[in-house]
Amino acid sequence: MIQRVTVPTLFPPPTYSHASVVEAGTRLAFLAGTVPLDERGELVGPGDPVRQAEQVIANLSAQLHAVGSDLAHVLRTEVYVVGDEPATLSAVWRVVEDSGLSKGPHSSTLLGVACLGYTGQLVEITATAVVPDGPADTGAQR
Repeated sequence: MIQRVTVPTLFPPPTYSHASVVEAGTRLAFLAGTVPLDERGELVGPGDPVRQAEQVIANLSAQLHAVGSDLAHVLRTEVYVVGDEPATLSAVWRVVEDSGLSKGPHSSTLLGVACLGYTGQLVEITATAVVPDGPADTGAQR
């Protein structure tokens, strides 16, 4: 069970919760930073943070599926965006909102950074998610 908490005495966050609590015994998945590379390892959307964010969300969804989870079960994300303009960060956050990822609402941090690991990379997202009980045909190696 996921309990999402927005503290009434704090300023309400726009589309996420202040904290997420998971009962003991729940399986969790800690995902590595998800990057905007396609299946061939090519950068998607050079120079376009919105297109890169879309690819990151698609890749994040695939990672979650591989472990038997989905975007609805994400508890926490860190969204990294190369840039120092709030408008750029907001454009990437709109992609996150549109994906359904933030419908939890989940806990999240949005950061503007100087650079990321791949040349030309503008967006990366790390995530922690609940893996629901039940059989999952993931096709992933464990």
